[in-house]
Amino acid sequence: MDPFKKVELGNTGVTVPRLGLGTAPLSGATLGDGLYGGTAHDEAVRILDRAQQLGISYVDTAPLYGTGRAEARIGFSAYTSVDRDSFVISTKIGRVLDPMPDGVAAQDDPDGIGELVAVNSWTRDNVLRSLEDSLKRLNTERIDIVYVHDPDVETYGKEQAINEAFPTLIELKEQKVIKAIGCGMNEWQMPLEFIQRFDLDIILLAGRYTLLDHSGLSQFLPECVNRNVKIAVGGPYNSGILARDLSKPVTFDYEPAPDDLVTQARELTKICLEHHVDLKAVALQFVLAHPAIATAIPGAQSIAELEENIKMVQQDIPATLWTSMREAGLIPQNAPTPS
Repeated sequence: MDPFKKVELGNTGVTVPRLGLGTAPLSGATLGDGLYGGTAHDEAVRILDRAQQLGISYVDTAPLYGTGRAEARIGFSAYTSVDRDSFVISTKIGRVLDPMPDGVAAQDDPDGIGELVAVNSWTRDNVLRSLEDSLKRLNTERIDIVYVHDPDVETYGKEQAINEAFPTLIELKEQKVIKAIGCGMNEWQMPLEFIQRFDLDIILLAGRYTLLDHSGLSQFLPECVNRNVKIAVGGPYNSGILARDLSKPVTFDYEPAPDDLVTQARELTKICLEHHVDLKAVALQFVLAHPAIATAIPGAQSIAELEENIKMVQQDIPATLWTSMREAGLIPQNAPTPS
């Protein structure tokens, strides 16, 4: 499978490669107390620079990731010094960032943003403010794709998204300020309502269609195909269980993985070993085989992980592996697999 093959998002003029880069892991510690965890500024910028050199032409981010740090690090990277039409950036609305009282100031912060705190909001005013702030942090003149981020985290989020956020993004798209719109969530039920109500281009679906979690397959993905709504798969490794040593503690959806899912992952791994294929390769190529899915955007915490993700999409997988997984009841009979 070609990780750099482009897929068009409807009639938006936006094309994304089969493999992009998620930047949540690149939003970590810069300040001395390690408050933010994860990858620090210099290493994050090196990873982004290498991604640009390797030809990864879709980068996804959000104000929530490190409270602005992921966006700011893209703004320091090689992506800002190349032809803007050579890559696609997506970010999200749903959080605005305010200075943290008595926090480190921007001039004392390698990321140049200081300590910020995220406030949940999907109002029109905060959609516009969020995008303006993101443009500054990203050091770019435009954002190609904008997702409504996690409106399920507040009781008022869905109402604000429907009444204010989506209408605002639709207006900006009509004005050609942005090119494509959608939502980014860790569930499929609310996005299903959204695509039935609004003319959306792409949904960032995190963790709900993977080698381990097939919950989006029966209702949501067919509706996306029918409406020509494309999917970007976030968390294709379910936050680690499909990418880590299963003899050690692993996570599923950023929590300790339940025993039944660890057992299922071990069964998947056993079949991969029998066919001399990496589990990560199977995880990525499984999701990319579905016609609704345009791209997968795993994160990377090192250049080695970044380069490995490319190799995993390119790895040859024998058809007998998919047959074995179906016969073992590990993937649904009707789940598309690579030809």
